[in-house]
Amino acid sequence: MFESVEVGNKMDKETYKEQLGPLRAALVEAQRQLASANFSVVLVISGLPTAGKSETVNKLLEWLDARGIQTHAQREPTDEERQRPPMWRYWRALPPKGRIGIFFGGWEGVPFLRCVLGKAELSDIDHDLEPLIRFEKMLCNENVLLLKIWLHLPKEAMHKRIRKLRRDPETRWRITKLDRRLAKRYDRFRTFAEYVLQRTNSSDSPWHIVEATNQRYCYFTVGRLLVEAIQERLQQDRLKPPHEPQPVVLIPEERNVLNTLDLSKRLDPEDAKGQIVRLQARIARLTRKLRTSNRSLILVFEGPDAAGKGGAIRRLTQAMDARDYQVVSIAAPTDEEKARPYLWRFWRHLPPHGRVMVFDRSWYGRVLVERVEGYASENEWRRAYAEIDDFETQLTSAGAILIKFWLAISPEEQLRRFEHRQITPYKQYKITPEDWRNREKWASYEAAACDVIEQTSTIFAPWILVEAEDKNYARVKVLSTVAERLASALKQK
Repeated sequence: MFESVEVGNKMDKETYKEQLGPLRAALVEAQRQLASANFSVVLVISGLPTAGKSETVNKLLEWLDARGIQTHAQREPTDEERQRPPMWRYWRALPPKGRIGIFFGGWEGVPFLRCVLGKAELSDIDHDLEPLIRFEKMLCNENVLLLKIWLHLPKEAMHKRIRKLRRDPETRWRITKLDRRLAKRYDRFRTFAEYVLQRTNSSDSPWHIVEATNQRYCYFTVGRLLVEAIQERLQQDRLKPPHEPQPVVLIPEERNVLNTLDLSKRLDPEDAKGQIVRLQARIARLTRKLRTSNRSLILVFEGPDAAGKGGAIRRLTQAMDARDYQVVSIAAPTDEEKARPYLWRFWRHLPPHGRVMVFDRSWYGRVLVERVEGYASENEWRRAYAEIDDFETQLTSAGAILIKFWLAISPEEQLRRFEHRQITPYKQYKITPEDWRNREKWASYEAAACDVIEQTSTIFAPWILVEAEDKNYARVKVLSTVAERLASALKQK
């Protein structure tokens, strides 16, 4: 793989000076057009030690308007990052549409370095690379222009550069202890690098390998690759027809997982009140143990309008210290959220150890409301099932306790609750014209919900179906489920 860029590519000063002006003009113009485009640019700059990653990025910042660029260096995870899934640090740094994000080293760096330093084997790196490959695929599917560049140096050229930098007291600091360790393992580094680049190479996000022996050639080539990639995507977007929402009509199965629930289940109000108090006390004790167990709790509530999600959530939060939980009510995405891949708005809210995050509606909007109302294309909502499963797998693998509730009621009960809201002054804010409009699509939403439950109920994050016709029964079932799941996960009684 690397032999093709060990041929001594160079650019002399005169040629560099002559061609730099037009390149810089093209870069600035491409960035200007990007600012109003419907995509963002994620530029990964990786490569061998001393290959010039920092110098190359500095050149790009010099040539472009730095106000439209964010740079992110891959260093040791902070305490804040260690308390969340590994990909959280990258998701939260994704640039919005119209901007460029530059990532030093990329996300492959951590598993790659573990192998080079002898702390892992190929079988381990294969396991670690799978979620990264899916992450890159999702970025491309979500209209992110992902450009990955590897700066390469032949062995002798790298050692020569290290010796030169170490001789000069003004540049000696740039050679770190890690650089020296990696330089001694050049052959191993190169072997694993070739493997990682091959495994993470794809038609949507190929690696571009640039010979970095001559700095002028390296800088110019990286700049050219960037401007060409942006120009090509701009041209593609001009030819792409805009997506027009096309609501769909779905027909649920005559007998399905929702309409066969026994909604007649009831609890005596006094009995329910006593159970709720006891369960809240138990949950209060268990949630205090999250911090010492290095765990977090994520609760997801979905279901039709007026199914009782808010009431169930209030009974839960009454059991917790207000400093340890947060409730996120998901509505239509804001402009800030629309400017990034759809899961970004949920990644940003992931709790650290010891905290509880409650989602009143969630990432399932992509395969529910966005599917039914036509806001998401068929390709978008179909691939979302696998993307959501991958997201939830990352949450649970990182130690989060994830519990998902679907609160089910009948259309007749929903109508009764809607009418009650209309005549109750302090509840009138809960009923909107949108609720009545959605009610007319009950069958479509039921069919979509059945698909969701079927395709995203996993061994690590199963759906808990709650018969919510009787609010007392529903609240007790939610509280008892949370208490039992917490006790099991924390190995408490």
